[in-house]
Parts: sequence; C-alpha cells; structure tokens
Amino acid sequence: MRFVLPASLALALLIAATSAPLHAGQSAPAQTPVTFAKDVAPILQKNCQVCHRPNSIAPMSLLTYEEVRPWARSIRQEVVQRVMPPWYIDKNVGVQHFSNDRSLSDSEIDTIARWVDAGAPLGNPADMPPPRQFPPEDVWQIGEPDVVVELPQDYIVKAQGPDQWPDILTDPQLKEDRYIKGVQIIPTKGFTVVHHIRTSIVEPNDLTLGSGQTDDVDAIEVGEQGVFLNEYAIGKQGDVFPEGSGRLIKAGSKINFQLHVHSNGKADTPANVKLGLKFYPPGYVPKHVISSMTVSARQVDLRPHTDNIRSDGYKLLTRAARILSFQPHMHNRGKAECLEAIYPDGRTEMLSCAKFRFNWHINYVYADDAAPLLPKGTMLHAIMWHDNTAKNPFNPDPDAQITYGQRTVDEMSSAWLSWYYMSDEEYEREVAERRARRNRPTSTR
Repeated sequence: MRFVLPASLALALLIAATSAPLHAGQSAPAQTPVTFAKDVAPILQKNCQVCHRPNSIAPMSLLTYEEVRPWARSIRQEVVQRVMPPWYIDKNVGVQHFSNDRSLSDSEIDTIARWVDAGAPLGNPADMPPPRQFPPEDVWQIGEPDVVVELPQDYIVKAQGPDQWPDILTDPQLKEDRYIKGVQIIPTKGFTVVHHIRTSIVEPNDLTLGSGQTDDVDAIEVGEQGVFLNEYAIGKQGDVFPEGSGRLIKAGSKINFQLHVHSNGKADTPANVKLGLKFYPPGYVPKHVISSMTVSARQVDLRPHTDNIRSDGYKLLTRAARILSFQPHMHNRGKAECLEAIYPDGRTEMLSCAKFRFNWHINYVYADDAAPLLPKGTMLHAIMWHDNTAKNPFNPDPDAQITYGQRTVDEMSSAWLSWYYMSDEEYEREVAERRARRNRPTSTR
C-alpha cells in the first residue's frame, strides 16, 4: 500500500527542509569525490565480476580499471535503468526479500552514476581492493555435491536445423534412498546451443525406454520423463532447499535429462552437462518434501505488432503451502510476469512481479522469513504479458503470429514455482510467529 501526502502538506515539508538557514560559519556539505579504486571496484567485485571476466558468459571483462574505463557510460546507463546486474523484480510490488538477490542498492547505483559523471577517475591505486579470487568455472553454488551425473557421451548439435529436445537417461548408481538438500545443473560443453535443461527422477518401477533407443550399445539411451527434479536456463543457479525440507530419490532411480538445444551456425557443436546432487545424511527424513509445479496459460496467441498481450494461468492449493521460489518462463517475446494469491475469502495479494528478458531465466528464491505462506484453498494466479513488436530487442520477427509451442520461436506463458505443503496447525503457527516479529519493538528508547 502506498501513502500519498496532500499536495499542500508535501509542499510545506519541502519548503521547511530546503529553507532552513545555515548556522554561522556553517557551509553546505560537499560530497566526497568518488573514485574507481575506493568506491566502484568493490561494487563490481561483489555484483558483476562473477560473469564479467575472461571465459565467462559476459561479453567483456570488468576486472581492472583499464578494462572498465571504456565502458563507463554504458555501465552507468545499464545500472541506472536496472538492466544490470540481471534482477528484474519490481521493487514496488509484493515480497522484497530474496536469498539470492543480486541487485544493486540505490546507494550503489548512485555511486556508479556519480563516478561516471565526474569523469570516471581512477583515484589512488593504493585504495584498490585485492583482486577477487574465483573458483573454477564449473562452480557448485550448492557446495561440493555428493553425486555428479553426466551424459554418457556428448550430444552433437548440427550447424543448421530445427530445435531438438532429446531425452537422455542416465544412471546415478544409487544403492539406497536419499533425500536431496541441493541440486544444480551446469552445462560443461555447448553453452551457446543450450536453451534449457530439465531433469527428472525416473523411479525403478517407471523405467520405460522411449522409441528413440537404438540397438547400438554405445548410443545414448533415450527415456521418458519422470518426476521433475530441477531445471537449468541462462541465469539459473543451483537450488538449496530450506533446512528440514528436501526431495526424495529412491535407490535404483535413474535421471532423465531433457535438453532443449538449437543450432548456432557452427558445425557439430558438442553439448554436455553435469548434474550435482547434495544429500542429507543417510537415514535422515526431512519434515517437508519439496515439489515443483507450473502455473501456465496454454492459450497463447500473439498477433503481429501487438504489445501487452495478456495471458493467465491458475492453480488451486488443496492444502496450506509455503512458496519457496518464483521463476517466470517465456520465450523471445516475453515481457513481464506477476504471481497473485486469491485467498479463500476473496481477498487478493500480489506476491511478486518481474520484468522478463529472454537471456536471463532467473529463479527468484524467497528469503526464509518472507516466503509466502498460503492457506488451504488459495488460488495461485499467474499473469503474463508478451511484446510482439519491433520495440522488443529479442523479437526475431514482429510480422509473425505466434502461438504456444516448445520451440524457441514459439511462445510459452508459465510461472515455475517450488513449494511444500504444510499442516493447517503449522501454517497458523508460522503466520502467528511472523505477525509477532512484525509487531515486536525494535528499540527500547
């Protein structure tokens, strides 16, 4: 909710704030000069260099002043417009606390803007922080995994051709049931031809090979999908589940990788991937079992040269639930997405809204004390907008009429959510605890 001051009161406050006289000998405070070495380099180290360094996904390195200086004005524009770092949650709507928030604060944005406006000075080299040390490229955000599963051989993507969705069945050689605490997918080859990767757990009694299997013992096995495990797309990091919650994988289960790959004009590009699983200790049974679902609109119809094309999806919660993360999923023409809760009593609450950029499929992970708690009977409502005009820089053809489909040139309209069910008693207790924390005094003065 926003509170708006009456115009007369706002004007009076403004006059009072700006017309207060200076005391004798007092001068207006001067802003401290901003330099790269002292002020900007730490911001870039914390928020930008993980991608902007050699052999990573960003187009230029930002490790040194000499590398940054030619891009100063472009950096200013990108951070002021909140295009970079990639974090597109609307800061005026819904939940604002996320465990993986990579956005810049207002003061950090102001620092970069002031530095560029002052001519982007280096400052005193002695103020420069030590260079940040980065782990190997295949870094595990989940911590060192207990099991790593790879494709048995590279999948080869031709220079030209339609999109492909191979299902590749692999065996993690699990001898006992285990609960997963963290899971992450890392493309190890063919990053430029991988649109996304979806993994599923195929339990022993569900193992059925698809029609794509061949008699060649060296060929990659092709299997049907099982229970959803995890998904990778550009900008997606690993999933670490809240303490006391996890996903079960049974002994003898296999992992199905479904790759969405597309040609990039280069001949025979090999693609491969690693799946890392981090387990709870043997025998541990978490209190909550994590699930994932999509709230999707199957009817997508984007007419040529039209903008703000809305589609809606709905999902009823049959029990009380805690929503852990929100990930918009669309293709080239995606523009924005919101997630709304429609409560059993008819009230509505907008939980999250985010702009969408096709090259960043960000999973917004709610902080533990801010994750939405929803009662039984809540209807989840996903609202998606598309832009099929030439203003959309990712739109390959604004003259085309686009409908729902799996290909990159088709469109989707989905919200990916991770969640777990709660008992009614647990839900009431957590809601009461949050209410008490909000009402707790923050000062004894």
